[in-house]
Amino acid sequence: MARGAVAAALLLLAGCSTLERQGGGPDVSIPPVAPSPPEAAPKTLAESPNEAERKRLIALYGGEYRWPRAENYLNDVLVRLAKASETPGQPYRVTILNSGVVNAFALPSGDLFVTRGLLALANDTSEVAAVMAHEIAHVTARHAFLRAEQEKKAAVIAQAASVIQSRQKGKEVEASSAMTIAGFSRQQELDADQIGIGVTARAGYDPFGGSRFLKSLARSSAFRASLMGQKGAEKPDFLASHPSTPERIDAALQAARQIGGPGLGEAARAPYLAAIGGMAFGDDPTEGAIRGRKFIHPRLGFAFEAPEGFVLENSSQAVLGVADGGAEALRLDSVRTPQGKTLAEYLNSGWIDGLLESSIQSAEINGMPTVLAHARAGEWNFRVAVIAFHEDFYRIIFAVKALTPEADERFIRSIRSFAPMTPEEAARAQPLHLRLAIAGPIDSAESLAAKMTGVDRSLDQFLLLNELESPALRLGETYKLVTN
Repeated sequence: MARGAVAAALLLLAGCSTLERQGGGPDVSIPPVAPSPPEAAPKTLAESPNEAERKRLIALYGGEYRWPRAENYLNDVLVRLAKASETPGQPYRVTILNSGVVNAFALPSGDLFVTRGLLALANDTSEVAAVMAHEIAHVTARHAFLRAEQEKKAAVIAQAASVIQSRQKGKEVEASSAMTIAGFSRQQELDADQIGIGVTARAGYDPFGGSRFLKSLARSSAFRASLMGQKGAEKPDFLASHPSTPERIDAALQAARQIGGPGLGEAARAPYLAAIGGMAFGDDPTEGAIRGRKFIHPRLGFAFEAPEGFVLENSSQAVLGVADGGAEALRLDSVRTPQGKTLAEYLNSGWIDGLLESSIQSAEINGMPTVLAHARAGEWNFRVAVIAFHEDFYRIIFAVKALTPEADERFIRSIRSFAPMTPEEAARAQPLHLRLAIAGPIDSAESLAAKMTGVDRSLDQFLLLNELESPALRLGETYKLVTN
């Protein structure tokens, strides 16, 4: 968790630029919050034209993750893909991002980015080749440039409508433009899938790898949704920037079948797994780690436990959580202690709207000065706490529609769990890694899953990570595990 500006909504981090979003957060708004106080490569790019954007994206996703074995392997794959693309002279480079989120995207400069989370979800070379070919397609089709131009045009039109007609009309035009851009982007995604599958096949890889990865992506979304208590993996959203996964899977299958039948190209599972074996999995503990309902941050030295039923996620700005399908939400973040302000003065300084001043009360939690309060905005009620720890103010916000005494008691118990880390908790903050195991005669999905640590529902995670529809294993096959 990093210090910084606080977002105005309790939303789970779910980002995808060119692939399906990985589970949406709850549609819960909190009172508006003010900003906090101030080795082998296909072709080497000496300096990207979009270097500033490249650095910003790398920083947004936890920095660059160095794993030379995987980097070299991906670059070798990228060489083959580039030669098979419509612009074989275009220089490309791939960067692995230090994030457990499943994501990939490209810049017009030819910079490709894949996260650790995406590499962990993929199961063979043809799948990750399909992802990179998809990104190459975005570059060759100039999708990023076209989308930027469309957004500029929409912004100008919305601004003009706001000035000439009315603010309300401007918002209507802006919403209409957003839907147009979303449709524009959805078609881009389908086009990039089609182009990418062709490139993958021409490079000698299995063209069905793309549809397999999209199926894994859909399963990952459904798994995340089930953890959060949502009944469906996806909600209808006409402003979504990507087509639904079922639509993409069907289109990808059709495109592959037009090229040939299964077994046409190289899947290359074993070398891919060898390249990613040992990589970090999930959160980077240096920025905090989630272990079930507990969040621990060794560098900052604190631990916090969410109430029963909450699923947590760590973003670059905050720890976020939801329960009961989004009916309850929480946010934990920090700001540098404002100079000359007490906790009560800071709480009442205007950074959160809807604060009920009469509810402010001072307390002490695990030896740390604390202020507690309630806030109300629209149909949502909020339990707010600010805790002074070292040189920071830690802010905890719970959101719920009906703040019953029972709900408030659960939130207070959770707030009181905020405490300096113990040595035992520090030991639990060890990073998780992808390990490889070869199935023996007596091994089963259940027995291998039982060896996994630090993950929820280990059997389901094992089946998802290894693209298994059933617990049956193949003798001598290599499978992915997650362990300390």
